[in-house]
Amino acid sequence: MGKRILVRRRGRGTSVFRAPTHRRINEVSYPPLPVRTSETLKGTVEDILHEPARGTPLALIRFEDGGRAYVPAPEGLSAQRDVSFGPGANVEIGNIKPINSIPEGTMICNIELRPGDGGKIARASGAYATVVAHTPMGTEVKLPSGKAIYVGDQCRAMIGVVAAAGRTEKPFLKAGAIEALMSSRGRRWPVVKGQAMVSASHPYGGGRHKHAGKPTTVSRDTPPGRKVGLIAARQSGRAKKRMRIIA
Repeated sequence: MGKRILVRRRGRGTSVFRAPTHRRINEVSYPPLPVRTSETLKGTVEDILHEPARGTPLALIRFEDGGRAYVPAPEGLSAQRDVSFGPGANVEIGNIKPINSIPEGTMICNIELRPGDGGKIARASGAYATVVAHTPMGTEVKLPSGKAIYVGDQCRAMIGVVAAAGRTEKPFLKAGAIEALMSSRGRRWPVVKGQAMVSASHPYGGGRHKHAGKPTTVSRDTPPGRKVGLIAARQSGRAKKRMRIIA
């Protein structure tokens, strides 16, 4: 009869395989765009918080109009510190400004791709981007990967570098630390290859030689116990070079 393979057991959605999302604090985003984009709001950092499964500390900012926002805390930002939000804000750590009003060469983080989306780029610990130039196509920004993109002038960004830059430099030292991290994120760890399992646990297991022994591309309509590997893959392996004929 055999037992259910690991992929099928994860699909049940029980507490063993479910991420503890009830411990999350809130959505990390800028406040909604103001009606008058030229106004500048002042706020205060109420607290610096830690959210499970997030490597970056969060700053809770309360604005003078009663609104609040949770944003990734940049290095140097502390509780009870005043920040500003708007085009008239100074170029200081923690202030939020439209990217067209930020001087060239400034390090920024939590950048919006579209005005009002709340921030999508450079949010990880230690991440930052650099304002390169203001052009008619938009503001040129150099990303943490080194790639340069153009962002709309009304997209917002925070001045500074995201905190916890040295987090990834600390070694785990033992497997229990990695297991606790993956558990907080709702991920299965360690990851075991199907070829390394016995045949009762995985369709690719049970062989003396560590290879699947059968095609690893399966149909979209494959039953659950067999639906592993490259599901409905258009292509597997390295792409072949094809001759291009120009008429």
